[in-house]
Amino acid sequence: MTTDKKQSKTHVIVIAAIASTGGLLFGFDTGVISGALPFLKQSWDLTTNEQEIITTAVLVGAVLGALGSGRITDIVGRKKVILATSLIFAAGSILTGAASSMMFLAASRIILGIAIGISSFAVPLYIAEISPTKMRGALVSSFQLMITIGIVVSYFSDLAFADESNPFSWRWMFYVGVFPAAVLFIGMLFLPETPRFLIGKGKEEEGRKVLEMVEDPALVDSAVAKIKEEINIDDKSIGYRELFSKTWRIPLFIAIGIMFIQQFVGINTVIYYAPTIFLIAGFEGARAAIIATISVGLINVGATIVAMFLIDKIGRRKLYFIGLVGMMIALTALGGFFFFKDMLGDNLKWVTVGTVLIYIAFFAISLGPLGWLIISEIFPLKIRGVGMSVGALSNWFFNGIVAFTFLKLAWLFTGEGMEITKTVIEDGKEVIKHDPNPAGAFLLYACVAVFGIFWGLKYIPETKGVSLEKIEEHWRAGKSPNEL
Repeated sequence: MTTDKKQSKTHVIVIAAIASTGGLLFGFDTGVISGALPFLKQSWDLTTNEQEIITTAVLVGAVLGALGSGRITDIVGRKKVILATSLIFAAGSILTGAASSMMFLAASRIILGIAIGISSFAVPLYIAEISPTKMRGALVSSFQLMITIGIVVSYFSDLAFADESNPFSWRWMFYVGVFPAAVLFIGMLFLPETPRFLIGKGKEEEGRKVLEMVEDPALVDSAVAKIKEEINIDDKSIGYRELFSKTWRIPLFIAIGIMFIQQFVGINTVIYYAPTIFLIAGFEGARAAIIATISVGLINVGATIVAMFLIDKIGRRKLYFIGLVGMMIALTALGGFFFFKDMLGDNLKWVTVGTVLIYIAFFAISLGPLGWLIISEIFPLKIRGVGMSVGALSNWFFNGIVAFTFLKLAWLFTGEGMEITKTVIEDGKEVIKHDPNPAGAFLLYACVAVFGIFWGLKYIPETKGVSLEKIEEHWRAGKSPNEL
């Protein structure tokens, strides 16, 4: 490898690492609620419905963020939008920590959600447009890696501040989010705008300079020519109207479909409710449940790292199917374990943790990174921002449905005699408490995984090693996804 090639590779890795801090914030603010929820329930005596409102408030904000900022990203640029997002993250973290009531907290989490919704498409979009074709899969997947790291950081942060004697120990769990927000803001100040955006705005020299930093020097001229050709073809494209045209109907369907499957296999029931699930399974105390949850976060990070090494080698489609088959088996097993809870007795908590870890591993090598990667690849330059925002909007809409219905589904499928009962001491007296049995919910998510396998056979494209410009040419030729 020549010195110039080594320098360009180093530059793009550094740029992607800094930008993907947006994923760390995404993950932190997604995961922090899991450890805070048992303390919030205790401090404000929350009902099941109120717990779900607080949990899903962030998803309402995420929908608003994804819906309202796609076109803005195409107008003002990827970098400026990410900078603004970091400030919203910081403000949301302060407000959630200072919340004085359940509704104040829910409103503050909506603000956090706006930042999450914007970063969920702006960051992978930025990385995809600044990455060389051969490294794009791994670099965009660094966003998902940082999401998983953010989730783990939130779990450790929750554990550090968890105090069984202080129901309001959740406040500092939220305040910690200010620090990664500051890192993202400072880091982005020193990063360039993407070459594709700059050239699209007529700033060819600036765009060329950025390409010279990150691309193989021998490919810079051809990369500029390809981008200009794409811009000329798309010159009359106008935002959402073009997105829904016949040419881009299939990419749009793929973006929405993969996010539907990613969410309805139940991933965020684990991310948001892991301590709650482990308490139901038999762990004693919120702190013990949070410790068990940390193992989930660590497996999530490890498997995502494995995916980064595999995604540009064995391809997107193979990882997609490997992951869904593994998740289907794990979810079916989870449903079975909770269904036969009486036979398992105290062992239920251990088999639950083990199976959840297997489920997380298969998700992290497949749908975790693939959802964000594929939607960053399948749209043309002129509508990439709005296309990804629709994908992100779909993600958060489906996420919200799953998060808001998990406990309700668990109760719905909890038949007579299926409740999880436990005896706790309150005010010196023994009290019997009843929790829902999540067996039916897990089996429903397993059915979605089966559907995802059949859907993917027709609609998941193989974009490994294919330039963004060639992907656009493929759709313009009216070819099917599995021909790519």
